[in-house]
Amino acid sequence: MQLREIKSLVDSTSDAAFAVDGNSLIVAWNLAAETLFGVTLPEALGKACGSILQGMDECGEVCSRDCTIQQSVRHHHPVSNFDLQVQTVQGKKWCNISVLIANESVKTLPFSIHIVRQIDVRKKLEVLVRDFVVNETQLPAEQVANMIATTRTASRDTDLTNREIEILRLLAKGITTVRIAHQLHVSRTTINNHVQHILRKLDAHSRLEAIRRAEHAGLL
Repeated sequence: MQLREIKSLVDSTSDAAFAVDGNSLIVAWNLAAETLFGVTLPEALGKACGSILQGMDECGEVCSRDCTIQQSVRHHHPVSNFDLQVQTVQGKKWCNISVLIANESVKTLPFSIHIVRQIDVRKKLEVLVRDFVVNETQLPAEQVANMIATTRTASRDTDLTNREIEILRLLAKGITTVRIAHQLHVSRTTINNHVQHILRKLDAHSRLEAIRRAEHAGLL
């Protein structure tokens, strides 16, 4: 698909939509996106999509140049639709985002087309239900969140290996790196390397954040 075809597809979409290149830079931005985000086409082109969306999920900030979506797109892995709180002209709003992967040529990184639909009311109701259950049952908030979570999160499509998931599960139990290395019969350096790969793939800044993202995505 040529870039002009990608732009035409974005322009013809009634929902807010935009396309980014392999470097997360916006190359197409439709009228509905201008209305939703309060950013014009000339202002959006060439900008990193994360700088405009300022996306957050229930675990914190997620938008970056190497977000989980970009990682999946680079490897041509289909991306399930996911929920994201973004900065709109009316403030922070929850939206559901669908991502299409479009190749211009085999020599360049794929483009990704994002289609954005507002779901703010549904998401707020979900949070209210979660808080109600916490108050009425006295169960831990994290446990309730996992019970009612819709798993509409970008992290669920992260390409973690079986070994990385195994290490994440051990970390979630509070087991130290040294003990994990001993248990898996590998060096501490090997475990630390796996942890760094996990953090990068989940776009997390700490082990705790990686565990929370993985749990919320249903990976653990």
